[in-house]
Amino acid sequence: MAMNPLLRSGCRVTGAVACVLGVAWLALAQPSFRKNRPSAHHIDPLRLRKHVTMLSQGLYPRDWRATANLDKCADYIGENFRHSGAQVEIQSFFLGNRTYKNVIGRFNPGNGPRIIVGAHYDACGTTPGADDNASGVASLLELASLLGSSAPNSPVDLVAYTLEEPPFFRTSEMGSAVHAKSISADKSNYRGVIVLEMVGCFKDQWGSQSYPMPLLRLFYPNRGNFVSVVGRWDQGEWVKAVKSGMQGTTQLPVYSIRAPESVPGIDFSDHMNYWPYGIPAVMITDTAFYRSKTYHENDDTVEKLDFDRMAQVVVALFEATQQMAKGSAK
Repeated sequence: MAMNPLLRSGCRVTGAVACVLGVAWLALAQPSFRKNRPSAHHIDPLRLRKHVTMLSQGLYPRDWRATANLDKCADYIGENFRHSGAQVEIQSFFLGNRTYKNVIGRFNPGNGPRIIVGAHYDACGTTPGADDNASGVASLLELASLLGSSAPNSPVDLVAYTLEEPPFFRTSEMGSAVHAKSISADKSNYRGVIVLEMVGCFKDQWGSQSYPMPLLRLFYPNRGNFVSVVGRWDQGEWVKAVKSGMQGTTQLPVYSIRAPESVPGIDFSDHMNYWPYGIPAVMITDTAFYRSKTYHENDDTVEKLDFDRMAQVVVALFEATQQMAKGSAK
């Protein structure tokens, strides 16, 4: 029996739409079927909680005006880097009559190509900043402990940035902008950058995850129970390398997106400051205000974070850096 012309036309339209959506999914999400072995490494969630409590409570506030506390944060980070076996360098810079500091911890410091993992330690105004971004710094410190006990084959630099938050966001005074400029002449010696930006909020409730564009709901989960690797459209290779190195090493789902900077959220952290110099850079995040209701609020506090899943983020990132340092991630 011949198919009704209207039905035939409808099938063609449906097929075309499905094809377009499939291509969009492949381009944006870069699905990977790589299987990694579960990691044998472990991070104690209580250590993560200790770091976050120190930063969000003991060293409160951490805004740009609180330079004494920011200096104490830098000392705390540097002390933990040293304890893990890193060679520590303080990158100081000046704004008016104030001095600000990036803290750099180098593991296996030799000739590149280097991998940089960073996180900002300042907070927005007088908010506690437990998720934003004490969670990222705590993860950086525990990543240091893993790197200290299992040194990578090639150099890994950990960098704790200052001045990511307003009023310096998107200015040349951001700590990450200062750091990016300082390595720009030697950019060929850097494989890429990974920035930790809010990695402590996880939710299992249906509808707990939102997105900047309705289309993304077709490609990503409705529950905020995953971590995301976020990068620019033209840096898909680096995005995929980080994601594929992380996934499967723990029970935590890992998704990725590469998209133009015009998509809200793609460039909302320190990683963007490396792009002008041609250095690949991604952000690992719990998606910030697309999931968290405490973003830049006074109730961004330690008890709202999921330290068990934060620990999985650290382990997964460690495994990814190990694989990429060996040159095995594709």
